[in-house]
Amino acid sequence: MAMSRVLGAVLLVVGILLLVFGLNATDKPVEELSNTFLGHYTDETMWYLVGGGAAAVAGILMVLFGGKRR
Repeated sequence: MAMSRVLGAVLLVVGILLLVFGLNATDKPVEELSNTFLGHYTDETMWYLVGGGAAAVAGILMVLFGGKRR
């Protein structure tokens, strides 16, 4: 297995973990109040969600297209 595919798998797992942390954070009372009154979540939660999504997409792309073609 190519090193880029291994790195892609690691990025995919890290991205999924960040998304889970971000989604769990959205259920906290502070986040619900922030979303209700301000219309958005706190910056920390948004970084978890956006970063997790980006890492997961990059990981999927690296797993699918990262290996050397023969």
